[in-house]
Amino acid sequence: MVWLLTACVAGYAVFRRPVNAWFSAGAGRAVFWILAVLAGVYLAVIAFVAVSGYTNPPTGQEKAVIVLGAGLHKDKPSRLLQYRLDKAYEFAAAHPDTLVITSGGQGRDEWLPEGDAMREYLIAKGLDPARVLSEARSTSTEENFAFSLEILRAQGYDETTPIVYVSNAFHCYRAGKYAAMAGFTSATALAAGTPLRSVLPCYLREALALLYYWVFKTSAAGPMHAMVGLLDMNKKFFYK
Repeated sequence: MVWLLTACVAGYAVFRRPVNAWFSAGAGRAVFWILAVLAGVYLAVIAFVAVSGYTNPPTGQEKAVIVLGAGLHKDKPSRLLQYRLDKAYEFAAAHPDTLVITSGGQGRDEWLPEGDAMREYLIAKGLDPARVLSEARSTSTEENFAFSLEILRAQGYDETTPIVYVSNAFHCYRAGKYAAMAGFTSATALAAGTPLRSVLPCYLREALALLYYWVFKTSAAGPMHAMVGLLDMNKKFFYK
């Protein structure tokens, strides 16, 4: 997405005069206003993404923490995922009675499931291995919550148990919707930061993903999914 925007800006800089002339009359003028409205909507959604992740903070009464996966580099958490894990560790260390579930399956270029690598990371930071459980099958945010709920039930909890999920701030609003879809009735969001180099691509991508969610109520199916997926092309570069 960043490369596409860069290409558009560069193209406009080179062909500015003929483009402006075409936009100034006839069909070009209509196209200009359509593009202007779409750009305004997109910017408004980006602004919403920027603030919505902080609107449902944890209360301290949560019984379980679900950490959502965000990619590995071979067997190590990406920088984006490290921000989530460090935030989860801070909360878990301050609330020693909470159960922690690290949730994420194994991607094509990953040496092990994300959930397992995330669990190892938190244990290495000092959490008791007995309280950190790995969910290693999920391939989407919906499955993160659905499969984590299965683990909670096996531990004697259920969908009414207060939980807090951990993700980067830009992702928290949409993740909360998927938590509700999985059946959780009391889920709060612990918003982690975002590495500086990842801010632009992550927020641009999330704005489109959120529009996609509002239309299809999912991140895993539908005719627009392939277009949203194109925004993952440079994930390894920006999420390091």
